[in-house]
Amino acid sequence: MTLSRRHIIGGVLVGTAGLVAPRAFAAVRSTDVPDLLPQAKAALDAHASRIRHRDVVGLVDFSQPSRNPRFQIVDLSNGRILQTYFVAHGRGSDPGNSGFLERFSNRPGSNASSRGSFLTASTYYGQHGRSGRLVGLDPENSNAASRAIVMHGADYVNPHMARLSGRIGRSLGCFSVPVHDISEVLGYLGAGRLLFAWK
Repeated sequence: MTLSRRHIIGGVLVGTAGLVAPRAFAAVRSTDVPDLLPQAKAALDAHASRIRHRDVVGLVDFSQPSRNPRFQIVDLSNGRILQTYFVAHGRGSDPGNSGFLERFSNRPGSNASSRGSFLTASTYYGQHGRSGRLVGLDPENSNAASRAIVMHGADYVNPHMARLSGRIGRSLGCFSVPVHDISEVLGYLGAGRLLFAWK
């Protein structure tokens, strides 16, 4: 039997098709429902009078180590994850600098992260450039505004550090993201939306 060049190329393409398919399945991860979404939806209902916009929500899963991108922007119409980011937790939540959040605090001066529902408020330019104010809506984070807990960019939050050290840097309780991501984060979570953090 004589094989033409076309048959050989066709056979190679068919043979390699099985190698490409698994990558396509791996890319579908963004359709998974985030673990914190049911709690966030309950929080939206509980604080309905305070939260004007219900198109997207920010979820921070502090059960994940800081070396993972654990800050998700989720489309509430279909539950899909639109984007994920690295985000720091507070020094007071991880005194041993292990990369794992050990405890929450709402106490002024604790330098710890707080959990619960946060209302995104106005943006401003401060020490860390463009930043977003947050208002704590729960007893566990009611001091967020007076503690100046905000969303901002920080050099100590970056994928290279996560790969090199197995963790990123720590904040003073703020939701710090990579400097190059803060504009996008604030674009998604403009004033009047929910940021929900839990472990």
